Amino acid sequence: MKVAIFGLGYVGLTAAACLTREGHDVVGVDVNAEKVAAINAGHSTIAEPGVPELIAAAVAQGRLRATADAACLSECAIAFVCVGTPSQPDGAHNMTFIADASRQIAAQVDAHRAEPLTVVYRSTMRPGSMEELIAPTFAQFLGDAVDRVELVYCPEFLRETVAIHDYFHPPKIVTGTRDGGPCARLDALNAQLDAPRFYTGYRAAELTKFVDNSFHAVKIAFANEIGRICRQLEIPAQTVHEIFVADHILNISPCYLRPGGAFGGSCLPKDVRALQAMASDIGVSTYLIDSLLRSNDAHKHFLFESCVRDLPAASRVLLLGIAFKSSTDDLRESPNVDLARKLLHAGYDLSIYDPHVVPAKLLGQNLGYAYSNLPKLTQLLITRAQAEAGPFDLVIDTRGWAAEFAFPAGQRIVNVNTLD
Repeated sequence: MKVAIFGLGYVGLTAAACLTREGHDVVGVDVNAEKVAAINAGHSTIAEPGVPELIAAAVAQGRLRATADAACLSECAIAFVCVGTPSQPDGAHNMTFIADASRQIAAQVDAHRAEPLTVVYRSTMRPGSMEELIAPTFAQFLGDAVDRVELVYCPEFLRETVAIHDYFHPPKIVTGTRDGGPCARLDALNAQLDAPRFYTGYRAAELTKFVDNSFHAVKIAFANEIGRICRQLEIPAQTVHEIFVADHILNISPCYLRPGGAFGGSCLPKDVRALQAMASDIGVSTYLIDSLLRSNDAHKHFLFESCVRDLPAASRVLLLGIAFKSSTDDLRESPNVDLARKLLHAGYDLSIYDPHVVPAKLLGQNLGYAYSNLPKLTQLLITRAQAEAGPFDLVIDTRGWAAEFAFPAGQRIVNVNTLD
């Protein structure tokens, strides 16, 4: 099948890589000329395990090309919209990129197409967006020929660092359509995926990602609050955790329930803020959800204070891992960026080791977030040889990497992912 993908960030480029692996032809559309050029040269613009190899192979085989021109839609049966929906100042999603992509697509739909173009939105957006923003946009452009498009909402459930695995082994496939029925083209595209399938109206499908991500945030914040209580009462948090997650009947699942690092990344904070804004807008009180980001911020500061307890001012500190997760270069709302910022503001002499973060390769929102929060990021990053040469008064390990390093005997090491 010939597929177009609008937005070549983490979700869009991973989808492009996986679709080409399945034998589909993909054309990626992005406004960033640097991304377009890099992809056409066979280079991945994200650090995600397995994606660079798939992109290189797809370009070499002629199955993938990138462009800034939406005119490519004339040859496509289906188009995915994977553009960003970043947070606005009030916490709601910024729908500018969704609106722009919708107008681009609508302007290119030929009223005389032999078959309708299926347009599948994967970006996280507030319930009502399909009916109140996207459908009217297409109606404005197409008028009586609006049936030349089939609008679908299908949320993605990809975790960074294991995105390829998650693409081919999703926990579920949710398809939102105008009448709540199946979408034949999308079902054909997903035919090889073994997962529970749900067909519903737009609004239920749109809310799904908010519910999932907010619950993941609830689990992390809850576990960390229990972890702080354990620390204060001198109770081993890991023991309490093991007892809690052993109950698979009532406690649901051990996922996201281990006390440790704060939550962050491009999804959880953004979607919790948007759900708060949504609830406020419709007059619903959500005390637990409203407390999540405050609790997470408190936990970030708790981790900072735990790390630097009894550490003299101006001490040399090494931070192992700055990105949101290992094996990725995504710095957006990484709690490790907040930790680094706090260390610098407190006057510590900070160095950072993260082999996956290459400043020259950062693009778009990732680039902006990195340097707005850590303007001196380039100067802070060091090599492994420099990290092992030290000396450092404290090593803060966000990855569990310390055991692999040749640090001198007696090196003070704090792992922020454990509270024992």
